[in-house]
Formats: sequence, C-alpha cells, structure tokens
Amino acid sequence: MRLAVSLLLVCLLGLGAIYAQTDGFTVVTAESARRLSVEHHPRPIPDAGLVLESGASAPLLQWLQSDGRIAIVDFIYTRCISICAALGSEFQQLQAALRSRGLGDRVRLLSISFDPADSADDLARYARGLHADPQLWQFAGAADARQRRALLDTFGIVVVPAPLGQFVHNAALHVVTADGRLARVVDYDDPDQALQAAVALAGRAGPACPTGGRAAWLSGAGRAAAAHSGEPAAAAAGAPRSQEGGQ
Repeated sequence: MRLAVSLLLVCLLGLGAIYAQTDGFTVVTAESARRLSVEHHPRPIPDAGLVLESGASAPLLQWLQSDGRIAIVDFIYTRCISICAALGSEFQQLQAALRSRGLGDRVRLLSISFDPADSADDLARYARGLHADPQLWQFAGAADARQRRALLDTFGIVVVPAPLGQFVHNAALHVVTADGRLARVVDYDDPDQALQAAVALAGRAGPACPTGGRAAWLSGAGRAAAAHSGEPAAAAAGAPRSQEGGQ
C-alpha cells in the first residue's frame, strides 16, 4: 500500500513538473514555448538601419510606425535557392490574398535580407523576379552587423555560413505590429494562419491608417511600380522547397 502511494506521489510530482515546464501541457519544445510566449506577450523588436531596395535608408521602427500597417515579415537572402524560394512562394500567395480581400490598407509584407552582400540592386532584382507589388511587399537589408544580429536573435532566426558564400538558416512567418512588437510566429508553410493573425491584430488596432505615410516612404525612396512588373521570375522563385535551410 505504501509503495503504491509512493509511486502515485512520484507520478503526480512528475506530472506537475511537466505541466509547469510545458505551460499546461500546451508546448513540448523550446521553439513552441517561445512562440506561445510571443503570442501571449508580444516582444519589442530592436531598431535597425535598413537599406531599401530603392537604395534609400530607413530606421526599421520608424518605417513600421510611419506605414501604420501590420507587417508579415520573413528573412531571406537573394542568392538562396531552397527555403527562400518556398518563402517567396508563400509571400506570393499572401500578396494575392491581400489584393483579392482588399486588405492592403491594413496588412503588408516585408522581406529582410540577412546577407550583408545583398545590395539595393540585388533586392530590387529579387523583388522583380517575384513580381512583388511595392505597395504590398517591400524588401530591405540590415547593413549594420550588430543590429542585424540583434534583429535575428529577437526573431529566432539562426544563420550559419555554408560553403560557396551560402547560408543555412531556419524560417518562419513573423507578424509585427506598427509599434514594433513581434506578436506571432507561424510556420512558414502556413500563410493562412499568419494572415489570420495579422488581420485580427489590424482589427484591434482600429481603423486603417491613412495612406499618406506609406506614400511618403514609397515616393521618397523613389520606388515605381513599373520597376516591379513584367520581369521573368528569378531562378530562386522556382526552386524546390526545403525544410532545412538555404544553400
């Protein structure tokens, strides 16, 4: 009898420990725990000086605030031929959904390159290859190494240099508020969930922001929609999907 009670007590204590460490049995990995924490307690993201595909510069936090929309963010580099191609495909679907559902005044897409070798011209060429609409989908690079590392750490992106100037990296879709908070992290192959989260956050934020701020950034950066139309898709846009990382 005592043995049974002791075993029961040990089991209960073990279950209690597991319950505490998995947030009520809702998470089983460190990454899922991080995502749940982000969802419950959105995290402020660090500022970083960005170089836009037009060649203009913009502080990330000021850019987000001036634009006023919820941003779905991914991290890429333009020479990637695997996982970035999958991300590009998902963002193309999201761009189409923003157009068809008339959500472009509330939600936008932002692809940030972590490769210091990516120039503004590289980003612009990559955007053309993916037929990105500059009103809905923008590209930028983080030039400062320290700021870039802080940004990647906050978003949970791990980048490992690989041979021939390539990188191996993980990927996800990140929902970021206009006041610079990481509010959701979603699997990169689940754009519907990312868009649903972005739309919900946009609804909580109140009426859509006027387009004046966005127009100022776009025109000030010298961006023209014509620069993004009619180009053949880049080779990366048709590359096979990968669960491991860019090569």
